Parts: sequence; structure tokens; C-alpha cells
Amino acid sequence: MKGVLLVNLGSPKSPTPKDVKPYLEEFLMDERVIDVPKWFRSFLVKGIILKTRPKKSAKAYQKIWWEEGSPLIVLSERLHEKIVKKTSVPISLAMRYGQPSIALGLEELHQKEVDEVLIIPLYPQHAMATTETILVLAEEIRAAQYPKMCFTHLPAFYNHADYIRVLSHSIQEYLQDKPWEHLLFSYHGVPERHIRKSDITKCHCKIDNSCCQTKSDAHAYCYRHQCYETTLQVAEYLELRPGSFSTSFQSRLAGDKWLRPYTDKTVEKFAKTGTKNLAVVTPAFISDCLETLEEIGMEAKEDFKEKGGDEMHVVPCINDRDDWVNVLSRWIDEWASAV
Repeated sequence: MKGVLLVNLGSPKSPTPKDVKPYLEEFLMDERVIDVPKWFRSFLVKGIILKTRPKKSAKAYQKIWWEEGSPLIVLSERLHEKIVKKTSVPISLAMRYGQPSIALGLEELHQKEVDEVLIIPLYPQHAMATTETILVLAEEIRAAQYPKMCFTHLPAFYNHADYIRVLSHSIQEYLQDKPWEHLLFSYHGVPERHIRKSDITKCHCKIDNSCCQTKSDAHAYCYRHQCYETTLQVAEYLELRPGSFSTSFQSRLAGDKWLRPYTDKTVEKFAKTGTKNLAVVTPAFISDCLETLEEIGMEAKEDFKEKGGDEMHVVPCINDRDDWVNVLSRWIDEWASAV
């Protein structure tokens, strides 16, 4: 029997330092998130970051926490529930970090006698720290507990016409009655070395002004290329004029060279150079979460206004939009019906 495992990032159980700490530890100790030798990663995470970050992160989570719980979890559950109603294929929801775990999701499918699983990482672009870590962990669990299960996964859909249409419509609908001068596409940042490590050609990704525009097999796993391609395809769909949109990267850790330009610096620059109404969309995320609701929707918006801007319009993620539910359900049905 065929079944589907939807996987999102995850969230702490509650916005308290006590629950944020184990979540951060699981997340940051992932070798595909902080890709340094384990001894150094352990020293960095357990010896330094976890001494102060849980308290700071808990305060941020408290700002965006809903009565029903974590926004990312709630929105993922709503998406899951809607898709379950649209298809007859068994579907489980899991999180890479926290609960419900990937192990629990696979056990639910196993109990339903599913032996062929389509894993759908809820990320449009491929990255070591998102899609890859999900697939690696799922395979480890499969090999140890469900050796007769067969896995396949939904490839990165950053440039799929259905996704581009849904994302474009979400932007268009949200901004239709709002004044805006520039649309900033803000993607989650990753260290530059992640891009080079993901380069299957071992020579193409130079992270300059040309490699992402030069055709290469490396693009199948290049997060940077896929982000810029999403921006360009949405801009083309919406017929945005040149110069009215741009791409940036948010959420970085100190000490490493991360993808640039940085979102916080970009937002500040727009405010200081006279842009009064800025629109921001965050296409690296399917579900609104801490990075979209607090980092962009609160911190960046406040900074924009403090530096001279009037209003920053933050486009919600596609979350559980009906058109997105229809697209995902169709993809699932097409896979399930294939011989």
C-alpha cells in the first residue's frame, strides 16, 4: 500500500526556556545544520549557545505563540487535515525536530500496512539543513525498523508551475489593496560552504554573479540557484518591472560566511534610501513560523520604520491555502496512481 509522510521543520512544545532548550539542542546538533566535527559542534552548541539562546528564543516564541500552540505546528496540522480530506491515500504528518517525530509518522504508516512511502519535505528549495536532513533521518529509521518499506520523495518544487502560480497568487491577493514600491524575496540563509558541499559537480558553485545563471547539473541541489529561480519565475508570472524586486537571505549565525545580501541589512538600506512602502515575502517557508512572524513580521518591520520607512507589508506564507491544498493533493494522487 502507498502512503505519504509530510515533514516540516518542527517547534518547541511550549515557548518556555525549558522546552526551547531540548528543541534547539536537537536542531543545532544536527550535522547538516552545523556541519563541523562533532566534538566542536558539541562544544559550540552545549558549551556556548545553549547557555543563553534558549531564554532569548523563548521570548521570541512567546511573541508569536497562538492559543492553539506553535503557529508552524498548527498550520501544518491544518494543511494535513485538508489534504487527508482530499485524497484516499494514508497521510501522516511529522516534524524533523520535536514532535510529532519522523519515527512516529513512519510508525503510523506502518500500522496502516503502508510499504511504499512518498516523503514530502515541506520546503520548496533543496538544502542540506532542510530536505537532505529529513531524507537522511527517514532512511536511517527505515533501515533500522522497516526494512521492507520503500521510499521515494518529492523533488524540490521551487520552479514547478503549480507552486509558482500559488505563490504568485498569494502575493498578488495580499498586496492588491496595499501601496508598495519594492518586493523583497527573503529566503532563509545558509553558510556558503553548504552550497559548495551540495555541488555534485564539485566545481560549478563559485557563489559569484554568474554560476547560478549558468546551466549546470549542480542546480538540482543548489539552494542559492533555486532561491533566485523562484524569485525570477514569480516576478515573470506577476509581470514585475525590473528593479521593483530583489532577493535576500535571513537568519545567520556569527562566525561564518553566509549567503548574501542579508535581509536585515537590505531592509535597513531600503528605509535609509527613501523607500517608504516595502513588501516582503518569504518563499523558503511553506508555513509561517518564528522566522517569518517574529524575525520579519516584527523585528524587520520595526527596524524598517525606525530607519525611515512608513510601512512594511509581510506576505503570509502559503500555509493551508485551498489552491495549495489542491496542488499537493493532485501531486499525491498522481504519484499514488502511477504504476
